[in-house]
Amino acid sequence: MTKLKNDGVTRKRADEGSDHFRFHRRHEHLFPVFGNDWFALKAEQFARFFGTPVFLIAQTVIVIGWILINETGLTKFDVYPFILLNLAFSLQAAYAAPLILLAETRQADRDKAHAEADALHREELAQDSVVRSTYAAQQTEVVLDLLQKNTELTEIVRTLSTRIEALTAEVHKSVLGK
Repeated sequence: MTKLKNDGVTRKRADEGSDHFRFHRRHEHLFPVFGNDWFALKAEQFARFFGTPVFLIAQTVIVIGWILINETGLTKFDVYPFILLNLAFSLQAAYAAPLILLAETRQADRDKAHAEADALHREELAQDSVVRSTYAAQQTEVVLDLLQKNTELTEIVRTLSTRIEALTAEVHKSVLGK
């Protein structure tokens, strides 16, 4: 990482591999709200799986197969009105709802931590912007002062040049006797 030095302030160049998540690091302890144990991670993965096309298609195929097997007479373990199938759906819903809530709660906590880190980052950027604006104003004052001094020096040089020209003309006139 290249460091730039400007008037005693060392700054890191942002485009050379800076850590983009450095403002989020202080919130890492919030990510495992329910722990990073096996159950919490698997529960979250399972809850996320519920909304995938793979799950929906697989569930549809299983339900259609279940109904076809029982209606065609291949087996009679769950005949119409499919009480066992309804029980399986109820069991699935009983576990799916808390798992989905767990995943949403964990995601909400992560989103909150990221939002706080982003707000802190924006505040830091605003403070840096104020510092840069103040520094730019100071530099502008210095440049204006230098420009004023340069103008004064140019005026002095012009006056001296005029006097030298007049003296040269006088000396020339004295030497040549005209």
